[in-house]
Amino acid sequence: MATIEKDFNTLFKRKTLIKGSLLLSLITIAGLAFVFFYHHTGSFVASVLQIRVGYILLCLLMVAIDLMLGGWRNHIFIRKLYPGLPAMVSFKANTANMFMGAVTPFHSGAGPGQLYIYYRHGVKLLDGFIVSLINMGATLIFMPLAGLVALLAMDHTGLEGGMMTTLLKYGFGVFGLFLVVFLLAFGKPLLLAGMIKQIAVVLGGIFPAKKRKLRGWSVQTSRSILRYQRICSVLLKQNPLLFPLALVLTTLLYLNKYTMQYVILLGLGLHVSLSEVISIQILIQFMIYFAPSPGGSGFAEAGIGILFVRIIPAAMIPVFTLLQRSFLLFIPALIGAWVILRLLERQARQN
Repeated sequence: MATIEKDFNTLFKRKTLIKGSLLLSLITIAGLAFVFFYHHTGSFVASVLQIRVGYILLCLLMVAIDLMLGGWRNHIFIRKLYPGLPAMVSFKANTANMFMGAVTPFHSGAGPGQLYIYYRHGVKLLDGFIVSLINMGATLIFMPLAGLVALLAMDHTGLEGGMMTTLLKYGFGVFGLFLVVFLLAFGKPLLLAGMIKQIAVVLGGIFPAKKRKLRGWSVQTSRSILRYQRICSVLLKQNPLLFPLALVLTTLLYLNKYTMQYVILLGLGLHVSLSEVISIQILIQFMIYFAPSPGGSGFAEAGIGILFVRIIPAAMIPVFTLLQRSFLLFIPALIGAWVILRLLERQARQN
């Protein structure tokens, strides 16, 4: 218990959160500046004045739907383990996931952020991790398939060579690696545990000083994999429709995100192909999901500037980028920050 508290306290230090938020802000500002100067546009104010308020309100509704779907994607599992847990806890956990994913590199803080909220509401760390793992599996299946469909559906002009190709290869590589690990953990846990032990042996030979620590890590990780697989198998066998439902909710969750971009464009007075907008947004989301910068900042703005200029006027790119990042990232992250800070303040008062 003391170790868990220490780990959470380290992750949720005010200094760490502020540093991540500042880094996200600075890189995003740099990315927006790149988009602005890359397209040499001086029509930003004119573009802002064209915004139709009704569509912006619709986008806010879609943000609420996004948060609701993300919360329910967790709650369909957690309510089986904790029947009396309110759905609002899962909603808060989802917003914490989005905030921590936005202010940490490689999306690395998202899972711990979600676990922290559940843990503070009486959910065992192992149970919270299992729910996160299962939903991560649904995402790992959906995203590469969506990426392939997008590549088949859209015009490849501008995708050959350069940064876009590199990011696509990176996205498919990382998603592929995690998907293989996920499938091995569920289907062949003993094989994966053996591979981890072999990796520890090899690394121990390279770094003799770390040999004992690596051996301990491999043993602990192998035990955890077997324990997680056993509990997940029981949960999914007792509720065989849960994982297909998670896939459906994952699909609806991301379709809502993708369609939101189309609504933003309608709000700017632009009428473009819905399928083209969805295809481009799928690729952007796919490329930045595991980006090394907090919230994919920098990479997202560059991707929008390069890909969306194919279908919308260059003068509209800066304001579209600002609105897109606000609805997809900044607003949900601000809600998540509020949830986490309130919980941290309550914890501080109790201590």
